[in-house]
Amino acid sequence: MTATAQRVSFDDEPLILVDDTDQRIGYMPKLQAHQGEGVLHRAFSVFLFNDAGELLLQQRSAEKPLWPLYWSNSCCSHPRRGEELAEAVDRRIREELNVESAPVFLYKFQYHAPFGETGSEHELCSVLVGKLHGEVAVNPTEIAAWRFIAPEDLDRELVENPNTYTPWFKMEWPRIRQDHWDTVTGL
Repeated sequence: MTATAQRVSFDDEPLILVDDTDQRIGYMPKLQAHQGEGVLHRAFSVFLFNDAGELLLQQRSAEKPLWPLYWSNSCCSHPRRGEELAEAVDRRIREELNVESAPVFLYKFQYHAPFGETGSEHELCSVLVGKLHGEVAVNPTEIAAWRFIAPEDLDRELVENPNTYTPWFKMEWPRIRQDHWDTVTGL
Protein backbone atom coordinates (compact mmCIF):
# COMPACT_ATOMS: atom_id res chain seq x y z
CA MET A 1 0.00 0.00 0.00
CA THR A 2 1.20 3.51 -0.73
CA ALA A 3 0.50 6.56 1.38
CA THR A 4 0.11 10.05 0.04
CA ALA A 5 3.36 11.38 -1.36
CA GLN A 6 4.55 13.99 1.10
CA ARG A 7 8.07 15.32 1.30
CA VAL A 8 9.46 14.59 4.75
CA SER A 9 13.20 14.87 4.13
CA PHE A 10 14.93 18.14 3.34
CA ASP A 11 18.49 19.04 2.33
CA ASP A 12 18.58 21.89 4.84
CA GLU A 13 17.30 19.97 7.90
CA PRO A 14 19.84 20.45 10.71
CA LEU A 15 21.61 17.21 11.66
CA ILE A 16 23.40 16.74 14.97
CA LEU A 17 27.17 16.59 14.57
CA VAL A 18 29.00 14.48 17.15
CA ASP A 19 32.48 13.37 18.12
CA ASP A 20 33.58 9.74 18.49
CA THR A 21 32.03 9.60 21.99
CA ASP A 22 28.63 10.87 20.78
CA GLN A 23 29.09 14.31 22.33
CA ARG A 24 27.21 16.96 20.35
CA ILE A 25 29.65 19.37 18.72
CA GLY A 26 27.34 21.32 16.43
CA TYR A 27 24.78 21.18 13.64
CA MET A 28 24.96 21.07 9.87
CA PRO A 29 22.41 20.91 7.03
CA LYS A 30 21.87 17.34 5.87
CA LEU A 31 23.12 17.88 2.33
CA GLN A 32 26.35 19.45 3.54
CA ALA A 33 26.92 16.71 6.18
CA HIS A 34 26.87 14.07 3.41
CA GLN A 35 29.13 15.80 0.88
CA GLY A 36 32.66 14.59 0.18
CA GLU A 37 33.87 12.34 2.98
CA GLY A 38 30.92 13.37 5.15
CA VAL A 39 30.90 14.81 8.67
CA LEU A 40 30.17 12.51 11.62
CA HIS A 41 26.53 12.88 12.72
CA ARG A 42 23.85 10.97 14.62
CA ALA A 43 21.67 8.52 12.75
CA PHE A 44 19.45 5.52 13.43
CA SER A 45 18.40 2.28 11.76
CA VAL A 46 15.17 0.52 12.68
CA PHE A 47 14.37 -3.13 11.94
CA LEU A 48 10.64 -3.90 12.14
CA PHE A 49 9.24 -7.44 12.20
CA ASN A 50 5.70 -8.68 11.57
CA ASP A 51 3.91 -11.33 13.63
CA ALA A 52 5.34 -14.08 11.37
CA GLY A 53 8.88 -12.99 12.30
CA GLU A 54 9.61 -11.53 8.86
CA LEU A 55 11.61 -8.34 8.48
CA LEU A 56 10.20 -5.36 6.61
CA LEU A 57 12.72 -4.26 3.97
CA GLN A 58 12.50 -1.07 1.98
CA GLN A 59 14.00 -0.15 -1.36
CA ARG A 60 15.23 3.42 -1.16
CA SER A 61 13.64 5.97 -3.47
CA ALA A 62 15.30 6.71 -6.81
CA GLU A 63 15.44 10.34 -5.61
CA LYS A 64 17.88 9.55 -2.80
CA PRO A 65 21.33 11.00 -3.57
CA LEU A 66 23.11 8.17 -1.72
CA TRP A 67 22.27 4.53 -2.50
CA PRO A 68 19.11 5.14 -4.56
CA LEU A 69 17.11 1.96 -5.24
CA TYR A 70 19.22 -0.12 -2.88
CA TRP A 71 17.45 -2.38 -0.40
CA SER A 72 17.79 -1.53 3.27
CA ASN A 73 16.27 -1.94 6.72
CA SER A 74 12.71 -0.94 7.56
CA CYS A 75 13.46 2.70 8.38
CA CYS A 76 16.58 4.81 8.76
CA SER A 77 17.16 8.50 9.21
CA HIS A 78 18.63 11.16 11.50
CA PRO A 79 17.53 12.93 14.66
CA ARG A 80 17.19 16.63 13.93
CA ARG A 81 18.36 19.54 16.02
CA GLY A 82 16.46 19.57 19.32
CA GLU A 83 15.12 16.05 18.84
CA GLU A 84 15.83 13.04 21.07
CA LEU A 85 16.40 9.64 19.50
CA ALA A 86 13.01 8.20 20.51
CA GLU A 87 11.18 11.23 19.08
CA ALA A 88 13.07 10.98 15.80
CA VAL A 89 12.45 7.25 15.48
CA ASP A 90 8.71 7.61 16.13
CA ARG A 91 8.43 10.54 13.71
CA ARG A 92 10.27 8.78 10.93
CA ILE A 93 8.41 5.46 11.25
CA ARG A 94 5.13 7.37 10.85
CA GLU A 95 6.45 9.54 7.99
CA GLU A 96 7.93 6.69 5.95
CA LEU A 97 5.68 3.71 6.78
CA ASN A 98 2.53 5.13 8.41
CA VAL A 99 2.68 2.53 11.19
CA GLU A 100 3.25 2.46 14.91
CA SER A 101 6.00 0.63 16.77
CA ALA A 102 7.88 0.89 20.03
CA PRO A 103 11.36 -0.22 18.96
CA VAL A 104 14.02 -1.05 21.52
CA PHE A 105 17.64 0.05 21.36
CA LEU A 106 20.23 -2.65 20.61
CA TYR A 107 23.57 -0.95 20.06
CA LYS A 108 25.38 2.00 18.53
CA PHE A 109 28.24 1.92 16.04
CA GLN A 110 30.21 4.28 13.84
CA TYR A 111 30.78 3.75 10.14
CA HIS A 112 31.94 5.56 7.03
CA ALA A 113 30.72 4.60 3.55
CA PRO A 114 31.49 6.64 0.41
CA PHE A 115 29.10 6.52 -2.56
CA GLY A 116 31.34 7.23 -5.54
CA GLU A 117 31.81 10.94 -6.13
CA THR A 118 28.33 11.82 -4.84
CA GLY A 119 29.09 11.87 -1.11
CA SER A 120 29.37 9.69 1.98
CA GLU A 121 27.59 8.41 5.01
CA HIS A 122 29.64 9.12 8.14
CA GLU A 123 27.38 8.22 11.00
CA LEU A 124 27.20 7.27 14.62
CA CYS A 125 24.20 5.02 14.17
CA SER A 126 21.81 3.69 16.82
CA VAL A 127 20.25 0.35 15.85
CA LEU A 128 16.77 -0.55 17.08
CA VAL A 129 14.32 -3.42 16.61
CA GLY A 130 10.58 -3.57 17.04
CA LYS A 131 7.27 -5.14 16.18
CA LEU A 132 5.21 -3.68 13.38
CA HIS A 133 1.74 -2.45 14.37
CA GLY A 134 -0.63 -1.52 11.57
CA GLU A 135 -0.77 -1.88 7.82
CA VAL A 136 2.25 -0.52 5.98
CA ALA A 137 1.52 2.46 3.73
CA VAL A 138 4.85 3.71 2.41
CA ASN A 139 5.68 7.28 1.51
CA PRO A 140 6.76 7.12 -2.16
CA THR A 141 9.03 10.15 -1.79
CA GLU A 142 11.18 7.98 0.51
CA ILE A 143 10.52 4.39 -0.56
CA ALA A 144 10.39 2.88 -4.07
CA ALA A 145 9.27 -0.61 -2.97
CA TRP A 146 8.95 -2.75 0.14
CA ARG A 147 8.59 -6.39 1.13
CA PHE A 148 8.70 -8.80 4.03
CA ILE A 149 11.41 -11.44 4.15
CA ALA A 150 12.14 -14.40 6.40
CA PRO A 151 15.46 -14.06 8.26
CA GLU A 152 16.92 -17.20 6.68
CA ASP A 153 16.04 -15.97 3.19
CA LEU A 154 17.66 -12.63 3.93
CA ASP A 155 20.82 -14.33 5.18
CA ARG A 156 20.99 -16.16 1.85
CA GLU A 157 20.27 -13.03 -0.23
CA LEU A 158 23.06 -11.12 1.49
CA VAL A 159 25.52 -13.82 0.43
CA GLU A 160 24.17 -14.19 -3.11
CA ASN A 161 23.41 -10.52 -3.94
CA PRO A 162 25.20 -8.26 -1.44
CA ASN A 163 25.53 -5.35 -3.88
CA THR A 164 21.78 -4.73 -3.88
CA TYR A 165 21.87 -3.70 -0.18
CA THR A 166 23.07 -0.54 1.57
CA PRO A 167 26.43 -0.74 3.33
CA TRP A 168 25.02 0.02 6.79
CA PHE A 169 22.44 -2.74 6.42
CA LYS A 170 25.17 -5.24 5.51
CA MET A 171 26.99 -4.28 8.73
CA GLU A 172 23.91 -4.25 10.99
CA TRP A 173 22.06 -7.41 10.00
CA PRO A 174 24.87 -9.91 10.75
CA ARG A 175 25.47 -8.28 14.13
CA ILE A 176 21.76 -8.45 14.98
CA ARG A 177 21.71 -12.12 13.98
CA GLN A 178 24.84 -12.94 15.96
CA ASP A 179 24.60 -10.76 19.06
CA HIS A 180 20.95 -9.67 19.45
CA TRP A 181 18.72 -12.39 18.02
CA ASP A 182 17.29 -13.22 21.46
CA THR A 183 15.96 -9.68 21.67
CA VAL A 184 14.34 -9.99 18.24
CA THR A 185 12.68 -13.33 19.02
CA GLY A 186 11.46 -11.91 22.34
CA LEU A 187 9.61 -9.00 20.76
